[in-house]
Amino acid sequence: MATISSAGIGSGLDVNGIVSQLMTLERQPLTALARSEAGLQAKLSAYGTLKGALSAVQSSISDLKNISKFNTPKASVGDASIMAVSATSIAVEGSYAVEVKQLASAQKLASKAFADITTTVGTGTLSIQVGSGAAQNIAIGVGQSSLAGIRDAINEAKVGVQATLLNDGTGYRLALTAQSTGTANGIKLTISGDGDALDLDDAGLSQLAYDAAGSPGNGKNLTETVAAQDAILKVDGIDNITKASNTVTDVIQGVTLNLQQASAADTSTVVSVTRDSATVKAAAEGFVKAYNDLDKIVKDLTFYNPETRERGALQGDNSVHRLLSQVRSSLTRPLPGLSGAYNLLSQVGIGFDIDGKLALDGTKFQEALDNNFYDIGGLFATQGRAEDSLLRYVSATSNTVAGTYDVRIDALATQGKLTGTGTAALADSVTAGTFDTPFVIDANNDTFSVKVDGIQSATVTLTQNTYTTAAELAAEIQAKINGDSALKDAGIAVAVSFETAADRLVLVSNRYGSVSALEITAVDTNTATALGWSVGAGIAGTNVAGSINGVAAVGDGRLLTAGTSSPASGLSLEVTGGALGARGTASYSHGHAHQLDKLLDNLLAATGPIASRTEGLNSSVEDINDRREVLERRLIDIEQRFRQQFIALDQLLSQMRATSDYLTQQLSNLPTVGSGG
Repeated sequence: MATISSAGIGSGLDVNGIVSQLMTLERQPLTALARSEAGLQAKLSAYGTLKGALSAVQSSISDLKNISKFNTPKASVGDASIMAVSATSIAVEGSYAVEVKQLASAQKLASKAFADITTTVGTGTLSIQVGSGAAQNIAIGVGQSSLAGIRDAINEAKVGVQATLLNDGTGYRLALTAQSTGTANGIKLTISGDGDALDLDDAGLSQLAYDAAGSPGNGKNLTETVAAQDAILKVDGIDNITKASNTVTDVIQGVTLNLQQASAADTSTVVSVTRDSATVKAAAEGFVKAYNDLDKIVKDLTFYNPETRERGALQGDNSVHRLLSQVRSSLTRPLPGLSGAYNLLSQVGIGFDIDGKLALDGTKFQEALDNNFYDIGGLFATQGRAEDSLLRYVSATSNTVAGTYDVRIDALATQGKLTGTGTAALADSVTAGTFDTPFVIDANNDTFSVKVDGIQSATVTLTQNTYTTAAELAAEIQAKINGDSALKDAGIAVAVSFETAADRLVLVSNRYGSVSALEITAVDTNTATALGWSVGAGIAGTNVAGSINGVAAVGDGRLLTAGTSSPASGLSLEVTGGALGARGTASYSHGHAHQLDKLLDNLLAATGPIASRTEGLNSSVEDINDRREVLERRLIDIEQRFRQQFIALDQLLSQMRATSDYLTQQLSNLPTVGSGG
């Protein structure tokens, strides 16, 4: 008899249905895991929402935590086509009537027309001087003697003049433009080495000579196409204010005027410097909204309705409430070290209502803006202030404790200084600053080397020239020292002046402090005799000295920094002058926006509480996934066992039915008992 192998075919037993129902019962642990995972995912999503709300609060205080937003006034101009304006923190509020009578322009010169850019002009040395600066020598060899070659040589030398070639229809002209505007920045070109040291002809390289004091063919062989001129302004009735540049920074205190075009005759435009209270108020309103959005999200995530038994994804999670409590607490504490009219947000109209929401009283806040605008900054941002106007807060560190500290100055910083000796060559006449006899720099007395602030210069070569005034000579020496590449790269410079009473040159480093030093490291005999210099060091500068909070501070140039043993550790003040002795106090404070920003940094950090909580939730989700995989593998085995068992039962029943049917058939074929025969 054949064996029936398909489940249920032989016996009619519903093996698939029975196994399916049994597996439904066996899968109940999977359903429980799915519910647990859904709860964990809901919490992860909730923490993501919470993190987004905290980030929104942090973004809303980005302007409020920056003290410059409170210290920098807003500048505007009535007619923006005349000028653009900007202001710094030292600008004073007010309105100023400004008339631009004339824009500054750079001098432009042009040569005569040459047939082609390859036309040979000449060889020799082209000396270019812009204003009172040092003349720069450019060697023009055979390979650079063409019009195009001279253009390239000038541009590569970077001497403050831009060269280009223009075709006017009759030929090519070499056009030169001073890179600085103003009448003091006129161009002078002299030629040497081509047979005419005085440029007294109009041939060879002398064709490019230009001296405004000369004449055509006699040192003035270029044509001035645009005259150098200064900008001329009239500000609040003060007329004929002249400036060399169209970027004017020193007429209205703290205000930069970028001149665009001249005004109509006798017409002024108004430059206004105001407090940017609208931006501050908008930022405060944005912060209040962001906080209230956070407050609502926390309530939505943690709510519970006892009647409906509905609950938020984070209901019962006390860490969320603690987090909001930390944020709220950072906004209600008084601020130590804060000077000014306020030390609580509630004093300017920002506080919590009975529902726990943050509210802004617009009227009260506006009054604070109108009456004590600069004091509001300390409520929000990190702020340092000094009572003495000649003490300027510079910076602090994370170790600086908020507070108010006494300041004492024992010594002011000085600059490194080198003073020469008086010489016969430097003797000035009755007219102070004019030499008795012209001072001649030639090949015998034109070189020396200096070390400034520890940086060694290359050999300094002065322009060989005749100087009639001490100012001209001092400017030449200063320009050549400051033009040294090593010193320029280090950001180092000197100021050179002339003491008429002693007929001597004085060099002063632009830096302050013990690093400020000057030394003549090499000078030939003739130069030493003429300039009154000898190899050796001058007087080094000294650092500021004093104390902060009664503890000796560290001086570095004009910077005085509180030492590590003081609560003020890291507080730095720049001392620009003033008397020795007690100089009042310096205060340092962390505003609410600054404190909240640091708190939010910690809360949102990769190692913060939110990250730690979500990491735990993700770990739980991974654990559920691992358990699910194990359970699903087990269920496959269980289902296979169930199916094998019921298939075997089905086969057994099928066999029993077949036997039953056979017996029934056989019995039906037996003779009937008791029948007649």
